Parts: sequence; structure tokens; C-alpha cells
Amino acid sequence: MKARLLAFWDDLLSSYWFIPSLMTIGAVVLSFVTTKVDGVVGSDWIDNISWLYANKPNGARVLLSTIAGSMIGVAGVTFSITIVAVVYASGQYGPRLLTNFMRDQGNQVTLGTFIATFLYSLLVLRTIRAADEGYGGENPAGDLVGPFVPHIAIVTALVFALASIAVLIFFIHHIPESIHVSNVTAGIGKELQHKIDTVFPERIGVADPGDEARESEEILTGMPADFGDEAEPITANSAGYLQGIDADALMHLATSHDLLLRVRYRPGDFVSEGDTLLHAWPLERVTEESSSKLRMAFAWGNQRTARQDVRFLINELVEIAARALSPGINDPFTAMGCMDWLGAALKRLADRDIPSAFRHDEEGRLRVVAQPTSYEEFVAHVFSQLRPYVAADRNASLHALKVMGEVGSRVEKHEGMAELRRQADALLDGAESVLAMEADKVAIRDRHGDLLRLLSGEVSFEQLAAETTWAGGTA
Repeated sequence: MKARLLAFWDDLLSSYWFIPSLMTIGAVVLSFVTTKVDGVVGSDWIDNISWLYANKPNGARVLLSTIAGSMIGVAGVTFSITIVAVVYASGQYGPRLLTNFMRDQGNQVTLGTFIATFLYSLLVLRTIRAADEGYGGENPAGDLVGPFVPHIAIVTALVFALASIAVLIFFIHHIPESIHVSNVTAGIGKELQHKIDTVFPERIGVADPGDEARESEEILTGMPADFGDEAEPITANSAGYLQGIDADALMHLATSHDLLLRVRYRPGDFVSEGDTLLHAWPLERVTEESSSKLRMAFAWGNQRTARQDVRFLINELVEIAARALSPGINDPFTAMGCMDWLGAALKRLADRDIPSAFRHDEEGRLRVVAQPTSYEEFVAHVFSQLRPYVAADRNASLHALKVMGEVGSRVEKHEGMAELRRQADALLDGAESVLAMEADKVAIRDRHGDLLRLLSGEVSFEQLAAETTWAGGTA
């Protein structure tokens, strides 16, 4: 249930209606509060403040009408500008980045401010009465008939109007800044690093150090012999992308029902209706209630999200780089910026331990098997997707080899070295088959040779930096 609630909360934060709705409700409540306070306090207080002026009913109506009319007009223009910016960003950087702009709280608060100011002014406007206007009941001041001008509420409306002007100035600055390609890639890159920090320390139970050396293909070694025949499959009841897994719920259910669970999918994978989410063993301890609870530990939806899916953020940067290297855009420097952030993420991953596939409870009993993504998979995920686009551009190819060298300097004696060598060799082969100029091929061969010297341990990164320009910080 927790996983689904978090997925629902992510959907709320990605909508343009949630925060504006909260601000609108607050404006409605505030309008009733301020007019009620005006009815209790009266209007004498305003005479004691020299820089405030009492409004007559007609003047108050004109003032509030002006504020309300201008705010709804500005809100319409703001919404139109936002949609244009979203359409531009979606077409320029990729449709998967639409969610990033939808989650932009600056745009949401801007829209909410204008709508809330409009509605507040409108609700206060209806309480104003002139001396010759009757009232079929008691007004907020307690009189059956008489004028009523809510001065506190009007001053509050003026404060809202001034705040709206400040928000409009912020919005005019924020929109071009938010669609600047450097800010877009930096935002995704920083979120990727944040997700690495938050996702990878998470553990399902307590890791057994002896299990961490096992290879992924040996997962079934520690499983019961009859697991495949006696395990109950827990299937998905609808199709979609897996957005999150409640690890704590799985461990709790496995411990309380004395079960062994093997999770088949990772966040970001697509599941169809009827696909097996996990196997639970032994069969006789799995009840209909526990099956339902195990299924509720998985949340899926129509699109991938970055909450637990680090690969999704990698794909976003790869998509921007691929579009930048397309013939229609031909912007290799944007692709280089994406590779810089991807390299920073791989270097941060190199400093972290990939969790074991085997997760044990506090008593040391095996409870959950959930295959994590290995470091080699992350390296391959980055450079294998980039290679078809990078290989066709001399500058991008050289920069990709530079990033591999920087990553290799961080993963010394790490299992990712072999994968980096494979990716470097594949990029060289691709570039030599695509590039036409021999000088470009020679430059890439030279950098590839220097990279292999680094990855093989023949030279250190400091020695290479002293010998070559690119390792010293210049692409």
C-alpha cells in the first residue's frame, strides 16, 4: 500500500491542478476569515493609520473588480506561456521530459497565485454594500441594514496583488531559465545523483557479506531445491510500468508468514496483466490475503518515474544527447554536457556498494531475493545507448572516451573496468565504420589507446593527465 500511496503522491506533484487547488481553497477560507474579522473590528481602526485610506463602497468595488479582472487575464496568459514552453521542451528534448516540467513548482505556484488572488477578490467583492442597499438579514457588522466595506479584506487583496506582480516578474525570468538546455541537463543530472544517494543505501533486511560475492547467474544456489515447483506465483492484475516496490512491506510479509520471496521485476520494467511479479515459497503458507498484500507492495502506472528507477533518469539524459546529435539539430556540445552528467553519476555509483541479491531477516534467515542492477549494467546502459549517435560525430566520440577515462580513474580494480574496455572498443569500431575523414579516425584511435593504457593499469590517471591534454581537463 505504501508503494501505491507514494506513486499517487508523485502523480499529484506532477499535476498542474494540485498546488493551485490548495492555494485556491486557502484563498476561499481567507476571504471568509478577513470579512468576518472586518465585521467584528469595524472600520475605525483605519483612521489611525496615516498611510491607509478608507474606501467607500463604490471605490472598493472598483478596486476589487480591477484586481480580479487583471488577475484572471494574467493567469490566462501565464497558462498559455507555460503550455508553449512545455511543448517546446517536449519537442526539443524529448516527450519523457514533460513530467519534469509538469513537476516544476515555480509554474504551479505562479498559476495558483493568480487564480487565488482572483477568487479572493471576487468573494470579498460580494460582501460590499452601500448605505442605500438593503440586506435581508444581519451583515457581518451585526446590522440589519447599512453600508459595509471590509477594509482588512481589501488591504489583504492589495497585498495579494503586489505579491502577484512579484510572482509575475519571477515567472518571466523562470520560464526561459527552465528551458535552457544547460539547466535542463543539470537538473536531471543532479536528480540522478540524488537518486543514487537515496536508492542504493536502501536495503531489504540485512545483507549477508558472504552472499555479495555470488554472481547473478548463481542466484538459485541459495534457494530451496523445490522452490521452482512449490512456489506460488503472485501475478499483476493490470498492465503498466513498475514505479515502485515497498521493500519494507515485502520483508515484513515474508517474515510474518515465514515465506521466501523471489522478486522478478525491477522498477522501470513493464509488466503485463497476468505476469508474475514474484514467487512465494512454500505454497501451503501463501493465503489469498497474503497474496493480495504482496501484490499491493508493487505500484505501477502508465509511465516510468524516477522515484526508484535510476535507469529512467539515465534514459532522459541519453535521449537529450541523441536528439542533440541528430542531423536536424546537430548540437554535439549539448550531447557532451549530457555525457558529463552521466559520467558524474557513474563515478558516484563507483563509490557505492551494489546491494546483495540475497536479503535476510534479523535472525539471518533468507527472506527475499531481488536481483539489483550491477555496476557493469549501468555502464553498459549508458554507453551502449549513446554509441550509435556518438560514433557518427568526431567531437562527441572524443568526449565519450574522455568521460570513460574519468570514470575509469574512479573505478580502479573495480569490476566495471572490463565493461569500460568493451564499450571503448565498440565505440572505436563504430566511429571507424562511420566517420569519413582519416584524421578524425586517427584522433579517436589515439585517445582510445590512451584510455586502454589507463584501464589496464599501465599508467595512472595523474600520469595520463601529465602526458595528454584531454585527461588534464580539456576535451
